Amino acid sequence: MHEYMAVFVRTVAAFLMLIVIARILGKQLLSNMTFHDFATGITLGAIAANLAFNPKLSFGPLLLSLVVFTAISFGISTLSIRSRKARKWITGSPTVLIEGGKILEENMKHVKYSLDSLIQALRERDIFDLGEVEYAVLENNGKVSVLKKPPFRTVTRMDMHMKRPSSSSFPVELIMDGQLIDNNLDNDGVSIRWLESELEKRDKRIADVFYAVISTNGKLILDFYKDNLKQPVDKEQ
Repeated sequence: MHEYMAVFVRTVAAFLMLIVIARILGKQLLSNMTFHDFATGITLGAIAANLAFNPKLSFGPLLLSLVVFTAISFGISTLSIRSRKARKWITGSPTVLIEGGKILEENMKHVKYSLDSLIQALRERDIFDLGEVEYAVLENNGKVSVLKKPPFRTVTRMDMHMKRPSSSSFPVELIMDGQLIDNNLDNDGVSIRWLESELEKRDKRIADVFYAVISTNGKLILDFYKDNLKQPVDKEQ
């Protein structure tokens, strides 16, 4: 029984430590953006797993290992932000795979990127014809960025000589799960009285609202707990 309790406590401790470490190192760690982030995520996971499930290893040395590795990773991240040369050495630099519609075989060999992988990456960008590609670049995060040739690029408003749409703003969430988000109301100058008046027009109260948001074009969008849908397309049982 003592062994099970020890594993339980160590697991909880490892989980909480990983949460704290992730907060310290920042959101970039979650996306495995670079070699450094990828190695950091794997190593921290391995140390935390040993901390949680290997009672033969004492708690102290593993905790010290986590702290030291976190400090090293944080230091490297800080250095890469402040120094362009250090960032290039740590994270590498993007590699051009296609230039002027021509595949650069030497670059692909250098980064060990196969033709099959390139074709798959293009298909994931909805490109099934290599002739559509002007440039393709392998980014540091392993994804391929593509610039299509002019005839295959998406038409923009500027191409059509259309007027620009009115300026848009970031959406502002006002209500979630029936609860007012007071900070958003205060920061964006939205009054509760105005919101209540909008709800009164629909014979609703704040408690009836599941989600309320002011969209990018300034319109109020409301979703109620009871939407009065007679025949929902999909209803979970």
